[in-house]
Amino acid sequence: MPKSVPKESKAAKVPLGKAFANLFSASVASNFADGIVFTAIPLLAVHVTKDALLISGIAALVMLPWLLFAIPAGIIVDRVDRRLALSIAETVRTCLGLVLLVLTASGNLTIWWLYLITFLYGTCETVYDNAARAVPPSILSKAQLPKANSLLTIAEQTIQNFVAGPFTSLLFAVSALIPLGVSGTAYLAAAILALFLPRVASGRQFAKAHEAKSGNAQAAWYKQFVDGFRFIMSDRRLRTLWFFSSFGGLCTAIATSSFVLYIVERLKLPVPLFGVFLLTGAIGGIAAAFLAPKFKEKFGTGLSMAVSNLLTGIFMTLTGVFPNLWAVGAFWIVVSAAIVIWNILVMSFRQAAIPGRLLGRVHGTWRTLLWGCLPLGSLIGGFLGRIDLTLPYIVGGGLATIAGVIWFGFVKSIPNPEDIDNGDADAEASSQIDQDPQDDLGGVAPVVSE
Repeated sequence: MPKSVPKESKAAKVPLGKAFANLFSASVASNFADGIVFTAIPLLAVHVTKDALLISGIAALVMLPWLLFAIPAGIIVDRVDRRLALSIAETVRTCLGLVLLVLTASGNLTIWWLYLITFLYGTCETVYDNAARAVPPSILSKAQLPKANSLLTIAEQTIQNFVAGPFTSLLFAVSALIPLGVSGTAYLAAAILALFLPRVASGRQFAKAHEAKSGNAQAAWYKQFVDGFRFIMSDRRLRTLWFFSSFGGLCTAIATSSFVLYIVERLKLPVPLFGVFLLTGAIGGIAAAFLAPKFKEKFGTGLSMAVSNLLTGIFMTLTGVFPNLWAVGAFWIVVSAAIVIWNILVMSFRQAAIPGRLLGRVHGTWRTLLWGCLPLGSLIGGFLGRIDLTLPYIVGGGLATIAGVIWFGFVKSIPNPEDIDNGDADAEASSQIDQDPQDDLGGVAPVVSE
């Protein structure tokens, strides 16, 4: 490990600053709104139709935008001010929330309206999520990325699992209009907060620096669809990690394809308690989000990722081998924790390894393959579940374990974010200056207690 690690580790303990506090506040508001919307939409679907096939279409439409628009969203994020991308995406979702509110209040809501609104919500999410992942490298040092990603993950897990879901379910019984109105307000708050991020969060400095260095103007948008793919394929480490991560996603989708049936039918958990059982995953995820930066500091990014990946496969396999409700609850805490540690550290590595000007396109390309594997994995797991509900866990977990053993050395070799030079050193140095947000889009950044 390079000698510079102790020095950079001290940098990781420096407060993340006002810019991150602003981004964190916007993320809290957006996650709260997401949790409300994606809890409310299935409940609304049940009110307008009892057709199981039509209702299942809602779940498909949540994923479809990521397959169709992840790369175009990445191009947008790399070509425009990322603060505006965040704000416009949330403003559109505010308007969609208003439409959903009016349709529900007037009694004109149909399953087809829900399909359209769900698809548009998801399309906006591809832009917002892509831009939100691209902002941290602009406002933080590489050593601070694991801590920042862990805090964002804690907020997401806590708000969506412990706040938004129960809030929506309880108030839905009173009136569906209350949670829908709150979600629109939360999206609007996130849109406004995004505009108060400092200028450096725009990401435009990376593109300008590259143009100045290369002497070439930015290529036309329609020529940038393969930029992310080319960059990943040109880097052996990123290329291998991309395919390995996608295979891991496939294995996880195989294992979890019939999760609810396994818990309710095979393990005999009463249906009303299924939501309570899901909290095992939330608890494991939140605990892991706190621990991920500590593991990175003590053991290094690579070893922490390699071990967490191996634990995911092993404990998914054990979930199928020991069909006992209490045992599976314990296993699922470990599985969820291991996945969250992996996600935080792999995101931090990618943010540090990918040049700032390409973050949107590479993230979009990465997710197109990774998330494209999920429906295939679910289909395979569904067929296995027809044979025996334990088989998806044994097969998916077993394959993940084998891959984790074979590629353990490769994953272990992944360096800490602060030890990576992605060519953005000059732009990164400029991001450490505590700029006055009044230079940006005409506002004053709110101060959020850290």
